[in-house]
Amino acid sequence: MSSPRIDVSIETRDAPAQPEERHPNTCPRCASHYRDDELEQALWVCRQCGHHFPMRAWARVAALADEGSFAEEAADLRSEDPLHFFDLRPYAERLAEAELSTGLGEAMLIGQAAIEGKPFELAVMDFSFMGGSMGSVVGEKLSRACDSAAERHVPLVAVTSSGGARMQEGILSLMQLPKTVCAVEDLKDAGCALITVMAHPTTAGVLASFASLGDVCLAEPGALIAFTGPRVVQQTTREKLPDDFGLAEQNLRFGHLDAIVPRPELRPTLGRLLRLFADAE
Repeated sequence: MSSPRIDVSIETRDAPAQPEERHPNTCPRCASHYRDDELEQALWVCRQCGHHFPMRAWARVAALADEGSFAEEAADLRSEDPLHFFDLRPYAERLAEAELSTGLGEAMLIGQAAIEGKPFELAVMDFSFMGGSMGSVVGEKLSRACDSAAERHVPLVAVTSSGGARMQEGILSLMQLPKTVCAVEDLKDAGCALITVMAHPTTAGVLASFASLGDVCLAEPGALIAFTGPRVVQQTTREKLPDDFGLAEQNLRFGHLDAIVPRPELRPTLGRLLRLFADAE
């Protein structure tokens, strides 16, 4: 006798429409299309409408730091798989794939750098590595960046882009929230400043920990800066949300940010801030 058939169909009537597939170099706002070299020259910003494309970690380092000034730290750190986590694929396999596709060992890159000759510590997140999720190694790298900045008595600039904590590491990933908060407090106790630059998206655990603790909080135009995205909030509250819900512009209006800085203006803005903090010592 055959076993009864189990109906595993999923109701999709209210599912969000799938976005139309486009070439990654096509602007989602004005549909302008670019070559890689054109976007690289424009710092991955659309020349027609100003849309900010995602930017990889090494490209950000090159755009911000003086040429030849960046010295990477903690490059050998790699995530482990203490839970032997398996969803559709093993966590270890996902890590290996992310490292091969991005050329990074983890979702954060840290090191010593300088802007206009002013030294600082730089920590940059890369959303291409597993959604910029914060696992134990990302938390450790941010902590080490804080220690390095405090030891050299220089500011720390953190560029964030993350979907939140890394679920494959369970409670270990959630413990990175208090760990990074304590690291930032130690940095400030040492008399050093934290400047955060929130890129799209900066959400969940990263926003709820070190990203929102900057002495100066900057953001790129149009960046999503919220604990969770507008679709989830709207489904939960069943209320119509403002068109700019969770975006940098709304956060600036509510006083959560100090300024929204377009990417081409970010380097000179950080240079002025570094000079101000150096003069205040």
